[in-house]
Amino acid sequence: MLDFIQRLNPVAQAFIAGLFTWLTTAMGSAFIFSTKKISQRFLDFMLGFAAGVMISASFWSLLLPSIEMSKNHSVAPWIPAAAGFLMGAICLGVIDKILPHLHIGFPIEESEGIKTSWRRSTLLILSVALHNIPEGLAIGVAFGAIASGTSTEMPIAAITLTIGIAIHNFPEGFVISAPLRREGLSRFKSFCYGQLSAAVEPIFAVIGASAVLLAQSILPYALAFAAGAMVFVVIEELIPESQRNANSDLATGGAILGFLVMMIVGV
Repeated sequence: MLDFIQRLNPVAQAFIAGLFTWLTTAMGSAFIFSTKKISQRFLDFMLGFAAGVMISASFWSLLLPSIEMSKNHSVAPWIPAAAGFLMGAICLGVIDKILPHLHIGFPIEESEGIKTSWRRSTLLILSVALHNIPEGLAIGVAFGAIASGTSTEMPIAAITLTIGIAIHNFPEGFVISAPLRREGLSRFKSFCYGQLSAAVEPIFAVIGASAVLLAQSILPYALAFAAGAMVFVVIEELIPESQRNANSDLATGGAILGFLVMMIVGV
């Protein structure tokens, strides 16, 4: 099976990786069937853990390879990484201002984006789907980078990034399904909507890989762009959500643990 995947082109590999991370989200969402009472302390810890994983993955699997690849360019190695990182953060910031969504644990009055009459559950799902977009792009860009042949470490970085996002998505599936269950949805609907939030990952994984293959020169910028988008999501959504309740120390510990886990996986 592994040999078959290795023979595929980077776009197909990115698509499979995106499907894998979607599957782990569904596995996490499935815990809603066996859990009667949901601990807020557990949810906050998982949000913090997810934040730590994403920050760590952004550096080890995206920014660091971007800087290494830029050493062969005529500009200073930090310029593509810095420019791409800034563009990624700005892009997600613009989407954040436009797309209607609601952060987990926030009242409906604090929904962001264009004002709509959509239900709270819809806004919650869109919030998670929003930060799954840069994850899908990151996977796609990482696998697309393999075709460039500029770094022998990119296959490892791409696989590591996929594993890291999968680790992050497992608790995330439960984190989104749990509030939906609290909103009064049935367990089945909470599961379906929770896992559906990650359906954008294989789609944007294909987009990311295709963009890199079409324009190899943008690769260092694309890697940093994905990193900037992911870090924006962490600071804008995951950290505030995890710190909103009286479990800030637990959430912070989860973030540190998540960073360490991803660092160990990557190094």
